[in-house]
Amino acid sequence: MKNIVVLTGAGMSAESGIATFRDADGLWEGHDVMEVASLEGFYNNPELVLDFYNQRRAQLKLVKPNQGHLSLRKLEENYNVYIVTQNVDDLHERAGSSSVLHLHGELRRARSTKNEQLVYNWEEDLVLGDLCEEKSQLRPHIVWFGEAVPMIDKAVEVVEKADVLVVIGTSMQVYPAAGLVNYIQPDIPVYFIDPNPSIKESDFNNFTIIKSGAVKGVATLVNQLSHF
Repeated sequence: MKNIVVLTGAGMSAESGIATFRDADGLWEGHDVMEVASLEGFYNNPELVLDFYNQRRAQLKLVKPNQGHLSLRKLEENYNVYIVTQNVDDLHERAGSSSVLHLHGELRRARSTKNEQLVYNWEEDLVLGDLCEEKSQLRPHIVWFGEAVPMIDKAVEVVEKADVLVVIGTSMQVYPAAGLVNYIQPDIPVYFIDPNPSIKESDFNNFTIIKSGAVKGVATLVNQLSHF
């Protein structure tokens, strides 16, 4: 079967009711992003950061995968579908997608502040005093600004195998994720789904823009792929 690689960003989950990472004014849920999404912010005010992600984790329990997520799962009936997401929610998994790689971490996991190999599933609030097995404080399993993206090499390997590349709900301006499009094979079809696309069809060979949100956009994509 053909390999479809899907790169997803905040716009993928927006129609499920999850706020996009950053508003136009540089705030995330009313906070300066560097206060809640950097190691410096965590050390300056760990309780604020932990509470911020506790609220995000609680919100995640109230939302469901949207039809866009479900349509991507349905594509697995006819294709090998690999999802590389910048999102930290688990909506792709809850929709049933079988191959999901999280570039920026996962809300429902926590890890040691001293040994990043110690990662735990985490469903409830994370507070000061929650320790790993080596007695170090736990932190959200999130890639913050200035930190390495440990899954980027694996993502490159996935993108290199693509027979079709689909980009949904991301500006393609956040690196290193944005650089993944540089690893596709020459002339493979690229679909870009976004209601306000930041790039033009002339930016790539064999490039199609679907100017829509994720739900309608993925439905359009599925129809177009039926002719692939």
